[in-house]
Amino acid sequence: MTSPGWSFMTSFLTYETSKSVVVKSWSVGIINRLVQLMIISYFVGYVFLYERAYQVADTAIESSVITKVKGFGHLNDVVMDVADYIYPPQGEGVFSIITKIITTHNQFQGTCSEIGDSFNCSTDADCAKHLSSVQANGIITGVCNTSCGSCEIEGWCPAENDQVQIKPMAEFVNFTIYIKNSIRFPLFSVTRGNFNSTIKNCTNNKLTDPFCPIFRVGDILTEVNQDVTTLANNGGEIGIVIEWRCNLDQDIDLCVPSYSFIKLNAPFENYVSKGYNFRFAKYYKTADGTNFRSLHKAYAVRFDVMVTGTARKFSLIPTVINVIAALTSIGMGTVVCDLILLNCLKGAEQYKKKKFEEVSEAQILASITPSPGSQMSVRRGHDSCCDSGAISLSVNY
Repeated sequence: MTSPGWSFMTSFLTYETSKSVVVKSWSVGIINRLVQLMIISYFVGYVFLYERAYQVADTAIESSVITKVKGFGHLNDVVMDVADYIYPPQGEGVFSIITKIITTHNQFQGTCSEIGDSFNCSTDADCAKHLSSVQANGIITGVCNTSCGSCEIEGWCPAENDQVQIKPMAEFVNFTIYIKNSIRFPLFSVTRGNFNSTIKNCTNNKLTDPFCPIFRVGDILTEVNQDVTTLANNGGEIGIVIEWRCNLDQDIDLCVPSYSFIKLNAPFENYVSKGYNFRFAKYYKTADGTNFRSLHKAYAVRFDVMVTGTARKFSLIPTVINVIAALTSIGMGTVVCDLILLNCLKGAEQYKKKKFEEVSEAQILASITPSPGSQMSVRRGHDSCCDSGAISLSVNY
């Protein structure tokens, strides 16, 4: 009885080699070539031409953005220039154009009545529930001002009333935004900019001048399908996307940006907090040194300039890796055809016998040892080493 250890050794110390079986079948041959053709088409069309797998990519773009807005408009019977409606004034990648301002003048520190129906009261008990409210314009004292029918607050008085109707600045759609963007791809040490000597007399147009970095606000809002009246009254957020896609195997002058725009406040249009607004104050002193202020609630269109980019350049290493992957994948045709031959066709058993053959050492010795009286001899220099060992197999259906 053979021991398990010996069985393991005999099964482990074996050698497997490929055996060529030529199957003369039109259908299997067609399937084999079609699979190979699809694999080659995938690597040539998608991997190499579309994905450009023969190039190395740099997506760690370094970017600097400077913005400048120009234009004039009317707001609250005052002519507004860039110093009045741009916030912050430094010209960064995020800036706001103020379209409407509600101003509360001459606020002093003290106590006064809160504004709003939710703070109406008739007794102090009605104000007790608002003691920790963050919706008020100051700290609720818990006292009901019965003469006004409203809860009392401590803070800057008089309280702000942001429900007044103010006509927004309609001229903001004609303002222009100049975006100066410089980028660098550190992997290739390539630096580019979106500006040149001809930009002073251009306005961006997707058809006639798509590379001009000067944009008209109205054109941006039209592209994102934004209602101008709603935006002017409630404010909003607009994204300006600058995308750099550079093929450094080509002329460097072809490395230019493309511009697109998105409405960033779209997900919040159906919520309570709509649009975009912020508050700021200007502080003053009276003759006796008492501080007071003017509070401004500004509704604005906020612009976020976002820069993305990818630079690509030929590299031998990814090219070799993908070529080897392509050549290896072509062998998938053989795997598919083997599955068909071994499981689907009538001659599967015949093919299986020809493809898989087990030869023991005893059989090899017996085949090369001549029997007594035979004429068989082994000659050196026999050219059998040139035999491919291929077996031709016809499959009949």
